[in-house]
Amino acid sequence: SKFAQKQFEKQGMKIILEAKVTKVEKGANSVTAHVEMKDGKVEKITADRMISAVGVQGNIENLGLEALGVKTERGCVVVDGYGNTNVPGIYAIGDVAGPPMLAHKAEHEGVVCVEKIANFPGVHATDKLKIPGCTYCNPQVASVGLTEAKAKAEGKDIRVGRFQFAANGKAIALGEDQGFVKTIFDKKTGQLLGAHMVGAEVTELIQGFVVAMNLETTEEELMHTIFPHPTLSEMMKESVLDAYGRALNA
Repeated sequence: SKFAQKQFEKQGMKIILEAKVTKVEKGANSVTAHVEMKDGKVEKITADRMISAVGVQGNIENLGLEALGVKTERGCVVVDGYGNTNVPGIYAIGDVAGPPMLAHKAEHEGVVCVEKIANFPGVHATDKLKIPGCTYCNPQVASVGLTEAKAKAEGKDIRVGRFQFAANGKAIALGEDQGFVKTIFDKKTGQLLGAHMVGAEVTELIQGFVVAMNLETTEEELMHTIFPHPTLSEMMKESVLDAYGRALNA
């Protein structure tokens, strides 16, 4: 997030953290937001337009869930990996079933839920840890699995690999040399715990790590995988190699 913030600031954006909008005034051709800063002072910011991006919340009101005894928590229906609630015959998927509130997560949950109801063989529960998240800004941001901080908080012994876009030939040729790829591995098992990227087309690249996590691919298997050259995807392998002190183009 710090890297992305620096890139935004280079583009002329002003980022204000730990603040909240307390009031909005609409003018004839402008909008003025009253922003309460960290120190309690209120600053007025005027712009041509304002975008409200305050997140998503599933709507579970007035559905009679309490009368049915369906368990909810923090405004979401509590479900297992198959969409089952605590009441037999009642299921929930998508935003109402809790975060991450993403379209691809909802679609997958729907398929899993229906196939489980229909007794399809080999149905796997949705694993929220393996759901990719993508932010379509410039630079793009993509991630899956645990962050380095989260892995450490869980007491895991980890290896971390990093690789910069500036060392990738394709990124340089495209004029997109600002970004990085980061991978987190379990030091004992070699399991890929998480991957995080910032830069050009990382929302396309992240799926490679999603597949690797679902197949429980180890760092050794990833290191033995041949990536085409010249491509942005080479950075994925370089990040894996870096976690084990074997990066080729650092």
